[in-house]
Amino acid sequence: MQLQTDWHRTYRALAAPGPTRTTELRRRLQWLSVRLLWHPYWTGPGCMPAARAELRHQARALQEQP
Repeated sequence: MQLQTDWHRTYRALAAPGPTRTTELRRRLQWLSVRLLWHPYWTGPGCMPAARAELRHQARALQEQP
């Protein structure tokens, strides 16, 4: 959950108008994407795309809470 939350936070920072440190943010986003894609939970047998979508949904909901 923490990786996905960090991914959303980094993506928002990069998508903001006039971002600073764009190279650093892009590299971090790439690193987080790779870590999420190759996490052992997703690479084992029986992994489902719906589970990844649910992870993204839950992480987004966590960040929107006050």
